[in-house]
Order: sequence, then structure tokens, then C-alpha cells
Amino acid sequence: MGFSGLLTITVFLPIAGAIVIALLLRGDKLIRTFAALVATADLVLTVIVFARYDTSVGGVQMVDKIRDWIPGMGDGFAVQYFLGVDGLSAPLVLLTGLLGFVAVLASWHIGHRVREYFMWLLALQTGVMGVFLSLDFLMFFLFWELELLPMFMLISVWGSEPRNKREYSAMKFLIFTILGSAFMLVGILVLFFSTGTFDMTALPDAIAGGKLLLPAGMVFTLLFVAFAVKLPLWPFHTWLPDAHTDAPTAGSVMLAGVLLKMGGYGMLRVSVGMFPEVVSQFAWILATAGVINIVYGGIVVFRQTDLKRLIAYSSVSHMGFVVLGIASVAGVAGSVSPLGLTGAAMQMFTHGTITGLLFLLVGFIYDKAHTRYIPDLGGLAKRMPFVTVALMVAGLASLGLPGTSGFVAEIMIFLGTFTVWPWATAIGATGVVLAAGYILWTMQRVMFGPIKERFADITDASGMQFVPIAVLVFAIIVVGVFPSIISDVFSSGIEPITRSLENVAQTRLR
Repeated sequence: MGFSGLLTITVFLPIAGAIVIALLLRGDKLIRTFAALVATADLVLTVIVFARYDTSVGGVQMVDKIRDWIPGMGDGFAVQYFLGVDGLSAPLVLLTGLLGFVAVLASWHIGHRVREYFMWLLALQTGVMGVFLSLDFLMFFLFWELELLPMFMLISVWGSEPRNKREYSAMKFLIFTILGSAFMLVGILVLFFSTGTFDMTALPDAIAGGKLLLPAGMVFTLLFVAFAVKLPLWPFHTWLPDAHTDAPTAGSVMLAGVLLKMGGYGMLRVSVGMFPEVVSQFAWILATAGVINIVYGGIVVFRQTDLKRLIAYSSVSHMGFVVLGIASVAGVAGSVSPLGLTGAAMQMFTHGTITGLLFLLVGFIYDKAHTRYIPDLGGLAKRMPFVTVALMVAGLASLGLPGTSGFVAEIMIFLGTFTVWPWATAIGATGVVLAAGYILWTMQRVMFGPIKERFADITDASGMQFVPIAVLVFAIIVVGVFPSIISDVFSSGIEPITRSLENVAQTRLR
């Protein structure tokens, strides 16, 4: 397949920048500037990767592959260095580059242990990028684990006060994710010892051949638990509100924007792509779990008084739409469209930009108002007009207003799942109503009404804050108006999964 090098540079440029910062650079200003240059360069690379992906050809492209990546382990130990991009991963790679750039600019005010902060932030970007581009299951797992330490450090050192609270949240995040990863590792090893390969492009055929040492449903469950924790799916969600609340602004942007998407990506790439027969049998469980996430998260939001915690629970609700879309696999056969799966993938991208913007704006509001307690806020629109407009765009996109990216993803999910699970779709649609309620209610309490006296001298977004806000607002509107820019790429990645599901359905009919 060759070695183009583009994907390797895209994955490892951020961590290379982190090493340079750790060993060579001196001075906070120089470190910030260098980190911004690295993030900008990686964003450019992700744009190139996305633009070069040819949807008319489809499949895995721009491959970087070394067959004997780990030498001396024996002929049977088939570990490869294998990076590749397809229609499912290309938009998520672009999303990671975009939010990595935003996270660095959002961190310009950091003054405590600046060297370590930007080192961990860039290393985190490499971990997430590697997950989306790895096509060797062992590499996938290594990158999956790589993001743990940077995220743990960002929360525990630079998170909210008091110290014991942020350390608790960081440890809770670590424990939940490691436990999920333990299940994943067992599942990966079962697949390897059953098939003799970690190659994620070869595993679907090997699994279909019935070579597994354990029942396919058991292996599916081991892997699915890890993805459910990361998504997060109820009842594995409890780590998320704490981690979001206590993470620094950039940490929350990356956590909501791309780390949660690792779970959804794993469900589509592995759970559905490798186990089509099993996931078709258990689709009703996925539909039920998705509805629980949507309704539970939407209701709990109304009880929140901390802005970041409110957005965290809204993320729980919105990620339920991803699972609901995946549940449409039970009907992908004959005349039924794979629209639900494409909608689930779109929801991951659009939620990343929308929630990334929400956390970014809340962080800026906190920096200026020094509080996230909703009853203490109010009237900020008069002093922060640009932030208010951006917050309204993000909020309206979150509730699915037509013309924004949030509407596109949700309508695709509803149209794709209604013919398969009409009851689940009907209940899930109440999430849109709940979102309209809590988004508009929050906007009214935080941004409008009479201005509080202590906010009389508050200022709008600075020049450095303007850039990341404008970039995300632009992404939300462009995808809302021209959704095919992203949806066509996702569709090309969903097509092979759809074919395998159709084969399963036809086999059952015989």
C-alpha cells in the first residue's frame, strides 16, 4: 500500500511540538506562540487530508503502512504500523484539527506552569488523532490510552478550584476510562488470538467466518462497554459532568468536542462495522439506551445552576442521538436508507463544533465575570454583544434550528430511525423540545435582563478570543447551509457498513 507520510505527520506533529516545548523552549510568550503555530500547521494538514479524500473512490486512502512495526515478536504476531483515512474518519480528523487549534488560542491566558500545560494539550491532540486514523487494532488501543494522561493532568493541575475537587474529577475520569479500556483490551486480544491479526480492515471478514474463540455477542459486549463509557452512555455517564465542570476551558472543548466522539466512532467502526449480525440483534437495546440518554440528560439539565455542568448534561442528551441513529441498523435492508447511520456520524461532527463553542464561550464569560453560577449572572448582552451573538448561534444550533448544523444531523437521525423504531424516534424527539426549553431559559437568565451592578465594567471578547469564536460560528453556519460538505464524505464511509448489514438481512431472509 505504500507510505505517503501525510497521515503520520498529521498524527505526530502535535506531540513533536510538545517535545520541543518540553526540551528546548524558554519563555511563556514563545511557548504560546510556538504551540499556536503547531496547532495551525496541524489544522492545515487536516484540511488537506479532508480535501484530498476522494469520495468517488471511497475506501481507505492515503495509507501509511509498515508491516513489521514490532520486530522480533514472531511470525504470528501481526502488529503493523497502519494509518489510513476513509469517509468515516476524514471529517473527525478535520474536527480534531479544528478544535485543537481553538483549544490552543483559548489557552492564551494560562499563566501557571505554561510549558507543561501546552505540552499536555498538544499530546492530547496526537492521542485523539491517532484513534481516528489507526487501522491496526493494537495501535488503536495505544492511542486510545495515550489521551488519558494529558486529560488527567489538564483537569487535576489547571482545573477549577478547590484543588481536591478537580483532583477528584480527574481521578474519576481516569478510573472510568481505564475500566472501559480493560474490557476493550480483552476483546481485542480475543479477536487477535481468534483471527491472528490486528488489521481492522481484515477483521470484519475474519469475524464473519466464525473464527472467534468466544461467542460473537460476548466479544461485541466487551468492546461496546469501552465505547459506551467514552460516549458516554447511561449509566456510564457519571464521570462526564464532574470532568467538564472542573476541566480548564480548553480541556472542556477537547473533551466535549472530540474525546466523546471516540466512543461514537468506535461504535460505528467496530461495533457495527465488525459485528453487523450482533448489532442487528441488539438494536432495540441501543434504541432504548439512546432514548434514555436523550430524555434523562435533557431533564437533568433543568436542575443545573453551573453553566458548565448544564452544558455537560446537554452533551449526555445530544450524544443519545448518536446511539439512536446507530440503532437504525436493524432496518438497513431492501428499501430502507442508511440515513440514520450517516446522521449519527453527522451528529458527532456537529455536536463537536456546537458544544466546543458553548464551552469556549462559558470559559470566556467565567474569565471576565468570575462566576458560572447562573442566578448570579444576567444582563451580559449589553456589555458582551459579540459573545452574546455567538452564544445564541451555538444555543440555537444545539436545539436544532434550521439553517444550523445541529438541525441537519438531528433530522437525518429522525428520518433514518422512524421507519425502524417509530416509538423510540417519537420519544427521542422530545429531546428537541427539552433542548429548546433549557437553552432559551438559560440565555434569558444569563445574557438578558437588567445588568448586574458588578458587571458594569465587564468587556466583550478580546482579539485573541475573537478568532476561535468566529472559526466555530463559521463552521456551524456553513455546515448548516451546505451539509453535503460533510455528509457526502460520511456517506461514503457508511456505505461499506451498510453493505455488510444488508448481507446479514438477506442471509436471514433465506
